[in-house]
Amino acid sequence: MMAELSFPFILAIMVAATVIILFCGLRMTTLADQIADKTGLGEALIGGVLLGAATSLSGTIVSLTSALDGRASLAFANSIGGIAAQTAFLAVGDLIYRKANLEHASAEITNMFQAGLLMLLLAIPFLASTTPELTLIGMHPLSLAIPVIYGFGLLATRWVKDNPMWEPVHTEVTRFDEPDDEGSEAKSATRLILAFVVMAILLSIAGWAIARSGAVLSDRIGLSETLVGALMTAVITSLPELVTTLAAVRRGALQLAVGGIIGGNTFDTLFLTIADAGYRDGSLYHAISDADLFWNAVALVMTAILMLGLLLRQKEGTAKIGFESVALFLVFGAAVALQSILG
Repeated sequence: MMAELSFPFILAIMVAATVIILFCGLRMTTLADQIADKTGLGEALIGGVLLGAATSLSGTIVSLTSALDGRASLAFANSIGGIAAQTAFLAVGDLIYRKANLEHASAEITNMFQAGLLMLLLAIPFLASTTPELTLIGMHPLSLAIPVIYGFGLLATRWVKDNPMWEPVHTEVTRFDEPDDEGSEAKSATRLILAFVVMAILLSIAGWAIARSGAVLSDRIGLSETLVGALMTAVITSLPELVTTLAAVRRGALQLAVGGIIGGNTFDTLFLTIADAGYRDGSLYHAISDADLFWNAVALVMTAILMLGLLLRQKEGTAKIGFESVALFLVFGAAVALQSILG
């Protein structure tokens, strides 16, 4: 249906959906911060699980829809490309936070643990693509391992928070995760969560509309599925993460900002299981191209750089951002330039 719409009407849909994303993203950040305070689960855990998963819903729809249409590269690149783009968003957040390097000020052991979990999950597509093309209930066996590892990782993350064996050194610019007093005392955790769910639904619909509009436009222009998935639908459906990250940084909820990106990226690996389930022509990993695996490698490298930055915790570097933010900009920029040249 959308493919039959005129070019100006499609652009109007994209603009309207973007406005909804901006509003919902800002509101969801506030709600997530209040939920973290009410439940006592902390910004890093709430950001990594609740906020990260909610802002990824539109991307889930895009990957599943693409897989059902038999577009393996688009489904895969949408997931992996989104992880690379969202990691770069943290560097943008670092630019905005002027007191110190964001990774220094947001010291939190659960964020480092989740970054390690994400690197493990990003290694699975490489393993799957280099093993025989086997399927179990229509999916590669390693696709079934992804949600198992993810679920175990969530439980382990909560355990790490409650029983930390490593703790970051606090400095004068370290931002502590402490409850805020913003008039939310009268609101129950249930009401806050319900409001969050409503925002998440609106965000999903808006993200889906933008992704579908972008897909129609790309088809008319004639771009490759990998380029569309990694640089168009992935970035567009990642706008909620950008909005929530910048909003969290401006609120001073730094653990929420970092946790939201890392947790959202970890959740995005579940797209691969969903896409493999929707792809009916065998293993998804054996239907993708080297260009798709290139973006998988980019996402893995960027996550490793981010984790090193979280460990080193450089207080201040070039332009008052950490070395990891500079490296993330360079790696993502080089990847985009290379993909654009190669098509």
